Amino acid sequence: MSHLMNTYARLPVAFAKGDGAYLEDTEGKRYLDALTGLAVCGLGHAHPAVTQAISEQAATLLHTSNLYEIPRQTELAKRLAALSGMDRVFFANSGAEANEAAIKIARLHGNKKGIKRPALVVAESSFHGRTMATLTATGNRKVHAGFEPLLTGFVRAPYNDVEAVEQIAANNADVVGMFVEPVQGEAGIIVPEAGYLDALRRICDAKDWLLMLDEVQTGNGRTGAFFAYQHTDCLPDVVTTAKGLGNGMPIGACLARGQAANLFQPGHHGSTFGGNLLACAAACAVLDTLEGERLIPRAAELGERIQNGLRSALKGNNIVKEVRGKGLMIAVELNEPQPGMVQAGLDGGILVNAIADRTIRLLPPLTLTDAEADELVAKAAAIISR
Repeated sequence: MSHLMNTYARLPVAFAKGDGAYLEDTEGKRYLDALTGLAVCGLGHAHPAVTQAISEQAATLLHTSNLYEIPRQTELAKRLAALSGMDRVFFANSGAEANEAAIKIARLHGNKKGIKRPALVVAESSFHGRTMATLTATGNRKVHAGFEPLLTGFVRAPYNDVEAVEQIAANNADVVGMFVEPVQGEAGIIVPEAGYLDALRRICDAKDWLLMLDEVQTGNGRTGAFFAYQHTDCLPDVVTTAKGLGNGMPIGACLARGQAANLFQPGHHGSTFGGNLLACAAACAVLDTLEGERLIPRAAELGERIQNGLRSALKGNNIVKEVRGKGLMIAVELNEPQPGMVQAGLDGGILVNAIADRTIRLLPPLTLTDAEADELVAKAAAIISR
């Protein structure tokens, strides 16, 4: 009997080491990692800059708590503010925690406006985390089941539907903001129409709502911009991120500007481990590498190469409905479920994720070479065409 709680349907493989875009299991078999720990290891495995930063910090000082000044945290906040157009940052340990902070900011915003039951508009098919607030915000009934009663204060709208949001704005005086992913990741890499975020910005401005973007998965260069909203003219009031920020070190961040940046006061929120020296050292090394090696524009180029390669390799395959994506968030959706795709990938030496047995999700590292990108295309196409 395992002494671990039964929270994961684990695959029959364990990994011993990694190098760049590859992992090696405990039996010595090598795999191309096209999932990167669910969009976490954007710089690949065992990246030397991150390894050095963690090693040096661990040998100096790991943790003092947020009772004291943490210079590396201050440095990281300044850099993220400059990259995002935001003013202030709260550091947490994960994307769910960053999203919790954003939801609390929205409720403070509403209460300061005299709204006793402030509400957020959230999107159907979204995913924001598994804490009670982020689970409630998530637009997937499967993750809600068994955890009722859910929290109040969330109004659901179809994703990529501006008219639905306009109707909510006209009929619900308790709404104080909208919380949405610029690209829906867990739903299968759903990219909204051009102009969607800009339209949400206009609605939020007209209603004095906060526009809050969940960039836990899309941030840190994955879509070909540091944040996905930077492909548009839209500047949010609050943005959250995590995953690729630490390249495997747990860290999350909630960034805000304007009035939203000044709502939290001492005692409103906190975290024992959030923004500690080790996590911030790793994140600073990630930013250094993303900027120094021009990996963000490279993500856009690689995304086009992989998508075009998949379309070519799968041309004429009637089971394929669509190849889509943004940068290195890529999906191949099928016309009907094909069980066993993830296991077929393991057998063929590639790690992928499958959503509802009909969509393969690919989240490879930003450090891929052209040859590795072409290998990914060949192996992913083989899974689908088997």
